[in-house]
Amino acid sequence: MNPRGINDEAEDPRAWIHGDESAKTMLARLLIERSLLLLPPLHRLPLRVGNVVEITGPSSSAKSQVLLQAAVHCILPKEWKGIRFGGLERIVIYFDLDCRFDVRRLTQILKFRILGVLGSINGSNRAHQEGFQEYHGEASIMNSVYDELIVACMKRFLYIRCYDSYEFLAALKTMHSRAQVESGVLGVGIHFLLIDSIGAFYWIDRSIQPSNSLDYKRGTMSFQHLVETIVQEIRKFLEVQPVLVLVSKASIFGAGTSIDAQRDIEMCTSSRDTDKVLYREYMPSAWQAFVTHRINLQLSDKYTNDKKGGTSPIYTSEWVQPPLNIKDQFAVADDGIYLI
Repeated sequence: MNPRGINDEAEDPRAWIHGDESAKTMLARLLIERSLLLLPPLHRLPLRVGNVVEITGPSSSAKSQVLLQAAVHCILPKEWKGIRFGGLERIVIYFDLDCRFDVRRLTQILKFRILGVLGSINGSNRAHQEGFQEYHGEASIMNSVYDELIVACMKRFLYIRCYDSYEFLAALKTMHSRAQVESGVLGVGIHFLLIDSIGAFYWIDRSIQPSNSLDYKRGTMSFQHLVETIVQEIRKFLEVQPVLVLVSKASIFGAGTSIDAQRDIEMCTSSRDTDKVLYREYMPSAWQAFVTHRINLQLSDKYTNDKKGGTSPIYTSEWVQPPLNIKDQFAVADDGIYLI
């Protein structure tokens, strides 16, 4: 027994080196700590805190759906009143830069995930759960459980809307203090930082580029400097609050495209033959160097049967950084994304 209340590892570093942790325990611990997100289409790589994942693709390629699914996975509890939901039970910060956030879609995914778990328990005649009374067939108790869990999950969803890059930058500067307050109130930490979409203000920022020294004195920054400052603020946040960063980015066509080429692009896009369409990288080098992983999403011309008896479009995903010679297909359902 240590009289000072300090463990052996703190007193003698050699105790840590010669630890008795088994390989099975170590692997289980690493899988929990490092593989924070194994949801399709991001399941191919073991993403962990500190990674910056850029989800690229044209409009209507399910980029926001991937972010919403990640958000639901983060705010869902691991286990709640004896029922296992398999979530992370952590806070997620969601930056809405293009003002297209759909709270109804977020709650829809969350509700279907919860009802799916409760329904599977109810359907398998498991009438007793730890901390629960017998609720099989009792709609009032089920509704009470459902409503209470929805409120608990949504408290862990921190939503921030920004209307220009300067608002975004200001929010980033105050994000750490705000995150500390939320973590203290809820008693849980932050695991995900979601940004939708990082290129939302690209054309606006380019149009107001400072033309002379007077503009600089007025506080107008160049697009390059603005992005560099944004990257610096996110880096500062990651240093004090390690999180997994997921960012969506819309693709744009290359500059100087001729009319004939534009017509070809429109034809390729309408037929979803996206392999023939080349997109241009438009974010400054500071952002490109900041990104650790990049995945490209596309909408194909194929459809699959959904659970409602109708059809749903099929999307494709392909890792660009690091490059993987694998192209997955997935569809979007009420309860989230599933592989095909």
